[in-house]
Amino acid sequence: MALLDSKVQKTGVFSAGRALLTDKTLRTDRWWLQPLMTFSVLILFVIYATFRAFENKNYFAEPLISPFYSPCLSTVCVEGASHFGTPIGSITLFGLLISPSLFILIFPLGFRMTCYYYRKAYYRSFWMSPPACAVAEPHKKYTGETRAPLILQNGHRWFFYAGLVLNVILTYDAVIAFKNEEGQWGHMSVGTLVLLANATLLWLYSASCHTCRHTLGGRLKNFSKHPIRYKAWTTVSKLNHYHPNFAWVSLFGVALTDVYVRQVASGAITNFYFF
Repeated sequence: MALLDSKVQKTGVFSAGRALLTDKTLRTDRWWLQPLMTFSVLILFVIYATFRAFENKNYFAEPLISPFYSPCLSTVCVEGASHFGTPIGSITLFGLLISPSLFILIFPLGFRMTCYYYRKAYYRSFWMSPPACAVAEPHKKYTGETRAPLILQNGHRWFFYAGLVLNVILTYDAVIAFKNEEGQWGHMSVGTLVLLANATLLWLYSASCHTCRHTLGGRLKNFSKHPIRYKAWTTVSKLNHYHPNFAWVSLFGVALTDVYVRQVASGAITNFYFF
């Protein structure tokens, strides 16, 4: 066994006869373009989400509410925005009133930050680990997700469950959007379609998640004894192929939904009603 280990260590990148390359990579294409785009989009989203979280206004226009502020659980929420009560009082920190969005953004943020696909995306674009295939990373050692803070990535399953709860709430918000400004049912506006599209994309992102696939079909020794779970597992497995697509589209969906609600709430645009 020791002899076998010795042979393994002398092959591949550990081989004594391997060429000593001084270049970071021999690739001649624009390999840096994809990590740069990923970095740019994610950092812009973080900046915008942070701005909206601390803006603490223009997040509700009857019957529309921004996904950044739903559920609005604080007593400082604007009138009509709290569909599930206000169990959280007004909290001031260092003289600043804490925005209601900060009480709930930790859960969708945690879900995306620990997502298997997003880990790959931001590990490559932010930490250059590695930045691209066949491109050497600048780090001298690799510890993976076995130490702090990356060991916290193992909490992805729990953020996934919290994300499902938020999906239910955002779906409820979309249903409420079938009311008009006077609270009467049976109406549909552009905002209704925006909130419906956002909720749908978030469900697709969650349903295509690797954790969802494992939750439905994992730890089973015999699929034939669990036909319902097997059917659900096969369906989710098909969606899983498109998980990166749903990850990006749903991210844009959340941001654009917030932009739309903000524009309506600020009076910049009018929420047009079809009927």
